[in-house]
Amino acid sequence: MYNIIIYLYLAGVAIYSLFNEKVRKMWRGERAAVALLKEKVDPKAKYVWFHAASLGEFEQGRPIMERLRSEHPEYKILLTFFSPSGYEVRKNYEGADIICYLPLDTPANARRFLRAVRPVMAFFIKYEFWYNYLHILRHRQVPVYSVSSIFRPGQIFFRWYGRQYSRVLKCFTHFFVQNEQSRDLLHTLHLDNVSVTGDTRFDRVLQIKGQAKQLPVVEHFCQYTIADDPDDVVTACAGFVRPEGVFVAGSSWPPDEDLFIRYFLDRQLFGYGKWKMIIAPHVIDESHLQQIEQKLSGLKVVRYTQAKTDISIEKADVLIIDCFGLLSSIYRYGTVAYVGGGFGVGIHNVLEAAVWGIPVLFGPNNERFQEAQGLKAAEGGFEVGDDASFAGLMDRFRQDSDYLDAAGKSAAQYVTAHAHATAKILKGINL
Repeated sequence: MYNIIIYLYLAGVAIYSLFNEKVRKMWRGERAAVALLKEKVDPKAKYVWFHAASLGEFEQGRPIMERLRSEHPEYKILLTFFSPSGYEVRKNYEGADIICYLPLDTPANARRFLRAVRPVMAFFIKYEFWYNYLHILRHRQVPVYSVSSIFRPGQIFFRWYGRQYSRVLKCFTHFFVQNEQSRDLLHTLHLDNVSVTGDTRFDRVLQIKGQAKQLPVVEHFCQYTIADDPDDVVTACAGFVRPEGVFVAGSSWPPDEDLFIRYFLDRQLFGYGKWKMIIAPHVIDESHLQQIEQKLSGLKVVRYTQAKTDISIEKADVLIIDCFGLLSSIYRYGTVAYVGGGFGVGIHNVLEAAVWGIPVLFGPNNERFQEAQGLKAAEGGFEVGDDASFAGLMDRFRQDSDYLDAAGKSAAQYVTAHAHATAKILKGINL
């Protein structure tokens, strides 16, 4: 049944690729993958294979790849993606020797792919369970690890109709899972090769924090400069009043923007010496940028790529980040962060904000995100479901500096307390 579904999906992708550029890139990349491997694979080398569905899973696997590369240079690294949103962003990543798409999981594709590369071990990140690839790896006695994986009762493995498919889990040499519930669920399938090591994303955001960029445009906008201590910001630009606070909205969608923009406009919080706002929308296209600007009509709004480090940016009320790659560094300038997606399919990366020691707000669709639940329990993250709940929190943050500081410290402590998953995973692998 699994293979029938895969072949039907394959046919659908082929047809859809005629009409969609993103799917077309994936289709072409998958078809070219084996030829690329035959061209680039060094037959004398030992390859460790990492597979990440998309960019988020790549970020979880990245600390392991980089630690492995540093401590065991005898291995080469193959990195594969399923989604163009991961491959297109990281196709030039210098931490891997070969990067390509992973052909869809048909028996023939799996055999051709694994003949071309012959990995000595493999890492599948989080939710990746490719039936044919895993069975061939098991047959060849190649160690396979599931890292930063998380299991829930509603997944197919734990349903009566998914018991046959759950056999794919027996192909893994070891599971390095995020929480106790995942270990207990795997135990119901008589799988005891499980360790609770946590989520490597905590290691990654600490790593990102240590590599954060200084952004002169943002510093001038916020009236801040970076002190010798990378955690500190101090008043800059003599003659200007430092704002009451800086609200940073990351990966926002229109419903998120409606919520926080309404609050700031209703409270009249923009203007000389008042709050400033940085918006880094998830979708950066001209129509969305214009939509945000229309909602902020009457205010001084500047786009990052058009800004200059002069008086014009210092007098602006709102800075819109109209490019990629800056958000994780921008959070350092914030007083309060808001992470978008919670009024849609799910929130984006809350840890990138929390690591900077500021409270993190997000929408109601966060139940499936363990890090959001953990931040809420630690009182460093806060769910907002409507105008009233958002206003209540923001009013308290503005009026109670002790509460603001305590929430920020709780957010940072939550991140540091859950670090070191990478070291635990590598310790548990036979290298």
